[in-house]
Amino acid sequence: MATLLYRMGRTAFQRRWLVALLWAVVLGGVGLGAAKAPAASDDGTSFMPGIEAQKAFDLIGERFPGSAANGANARIVFIAPRGEKVTAAGNRAAIDALVTEAAHEPQVSAAVNPFTAGAVSKDRSTAYATVNYKVKADDLTDADRTALEKTIDKARESGLTVEVGGTALAEQPAAGGSAEAIGIVLAAVVLLITFGSLAAAGLPLLTAVIGVGVSMAAIMALGSTFGLSMTTGTLATMLGLAVGIDYALFVVSRYREERANGHEPREAAGLAVGTAGSAVVFAGLTVVIALAGLSVVGVPMLTKMGLCAAGAVIVAVLVALTLVPALLGMWPNAVLARRTRKRGPAVGRSDNAGSRWARFVLRRPVAVLVACVAGLGALALPVTQLEMGMPGAESKPVSSTERRAYDALADGFGAGFNGPLTIVADVRGAADPKAAVQEITKEIGATRGVVSVSPAQFNKAGDAALFSAVPATGPNEEKTKELVQSIRTERAGLERRTGATFEVTGSTAMNIDVAQALQDALVPYLAVIVGLALVLLLVVFRSVLVPVKAAFGFLLSVLAALGAVVAVFQWGWGAGLLGVEQSGPIMSLMPIFLVGIVFGLAMDYEVFLVARMREAYVHGDRAPQAVVTGFRHSARVVVAAAVIMMAVFSGFVGSGESMIKTIGFGLAVAVLFDAFVVRMALVPAVLALLGDKAWWLPRWLDRLLPDVDVEGAGLTTRSAPGAGPAAVEPAPQEPART
Repeated sequence: MATLLYRMGRTAFQRRWLVALLWAVVLGGVGLGAAKAPAASDDGTSFMPGIEAQKAFDLIGERFPGSAANGANARIVFIAPRGEKVTAAGNRAAIDALVTEAAHEPQVSAAVNPFTAGAVSKDRSTAYATVNYKVKADDLTDADRTALEKTIDKARESGLTVEVGGTALAEQPAAGGSAEAIGIVLAAVVLLITFGSLAAAGLPLLTAVIGVGVSMAAIMALGSTFGLSMTTGTLATMLGLAVGIDYALFVVSRYREERANGHEPREAAGLAVGTAGSAVVFAGLTVVIALAGLSVVGVPMLTKMGLCAAGAVIVAVLVALTLVPALLGMWPNAVLARRTRKRGPAVGRSDNAGSRWARFVLRRPVAVLVACVAGLGALALPVTQLEMGMPGAESKPVSSTERRAYDALADGFGAGFNGPLTIVADVRGAADPKAAVQEITKEIGATRGVVSVSPAQFNKAGDAALFSAVPATGPNEEKTKELVQSIRTERAGLERRTGATFEVTGSTAMNIDVAQALQDALVPYLAVIVGLALVLLLVVFRSVLVPVKAAFGFLLSVLAALGAVVAVFQWGWGAGLLGVEQSGPIMSLMPIFLVGIVFGLAMDYEVFLVARMREAYVHGDRAPQAVVTGFRHSARVVVAAAVIMMAVFSGFVGSGESMIKTIGFGLAVAVLFDAFVVRMALVPAVLALLGDKAWWLPRWLDRLLPDVDVEGAGLTTRSAPGAGPAAVEPAPQEPART
């Protein structure tokens, strides 16, 4: 591996203009494809096939084609001025006018008047009208939305307070906005401090942006074919930018080190790609495994996000291995530190903060290990109180009309009104379909916790009926979950008596089912990615205990990060500082999402840091000295890489979308815990306690494993300055260890 990458680095350095031209052609080609590709639309795939709520939703689409359940909707809430009622003549006229005008729009299938549908609160202070569209929200044009907004503005002119919920006018989530730009600026500052050179700081940023540009353009170009959207590409942007900067950072840092050791530019580029590039390849593979492993969860959207992000990571690896050495060839001295350019190479070892910290840990490994485990364990305690759900309008800021509409409906009609349960009855096996549906609605209406049941509506074929049940509690409350389970428990008895069956769906039931399914999928997912990654790390480090230690450290950091997410977003600790106006259940996708991404990133730092220790050990250092050597060369760069990732992820905390905000925060704190506590403290403490046993591998297993030479042992003959371009000789045998 090291020899192959060494030659790749030298070739890219020598043929730098050709490599740069090829990347420019790739970027231009995918950019042109993105510009000419049709806009991506909903591919119609189920959110999570197999769960009851999704089956019921699909049944509605099959038996009630063109129904309101399949199209966009707007729930327009009217609040009368203080002391007035919505039923007053002037207020009623304004509401009637809005409904009439909205009903005449070409894409509107129905506009329901609150006075004919009984959608008026008991105190007559609040009413709501429902506008249903023939098409989904993504297919509404700007003209459709503008027409609805104008009718709403007219109603507001009458003195009514009018707020809008539903999907028709819902704002599209923004990935990070200005806060994301701030994250990039912070990354640039960290690079400048780390390298002390504008060119060295700018090169990783430039190559990362190029890599993300290629990835996002490819996603847009293939969007209409595979149902990929900008939301699908959010994770690709986030990870592509973060790992793109980090991978280039490691190659540039190793290039500067080799130049400082006296190697000429082309040789230094080859050695940098052969050594640091090997770590980049395997670190990238661990991230790809974690992201591609999201496919086993069974959520098509999550699968697409994971595969798109995995593609972005692969692009980042290719950029680091080819474009970075090519750009180094264009400006071979610009990335060097000022003292190196002025004074020339300075061969020899010198202590730095990294080596001093390593010696500190090696002197007191037990105390450091106990402190790390206890601290992260304490931070992980909130995980025991984790409640999963799917944040809706209640999690939006109060400045949004969706949140104000949600609150007005809860005040006027009750907490459960914002999360009605939709029940679809299949009456093909019933002798008397109408009687069967009447008995089902009566039984569900009498269930404890149900406030009201709407009249059932049959489809044209008469083989299915649709109605809704309003719970007494809010969508994310535990009692609502228990209610859904109670209704489903009644099904067997009703089916025996009537010959008809039913299924429960709606946003509330969907969120409950998704949360349970994701919880069930977490253990198999962990088994897949941890198993594959352990095999990969076993090959990389040729050790049994180092991969196990890496997995243990990952579990500590991810549980601590998830605990911090629960404390902030569920308990509300410090939520105001992050712009979280409403705490509540954690997004159902968050735990499995965090586990997958953090696992990949944790293995990134493990490979970068421990590969350098392994390199020193293979080249003759004793186990404790190998730890010190690894920290001397890698600690500063790993810390810089972690700070950069935290800056990039923190940028997404500025998003107005709850999901993206939660993901950004979770990833930022996970990197903080993993890089600064686990990799910088726990790892050297464990290696100090294990000593030479850390690198133990049974002889039979050693013979079975392929020798990938990540530590660059095959490049030993080139370690001396001025080594010529002769063929690489085989590395000497690793010295025997006691």
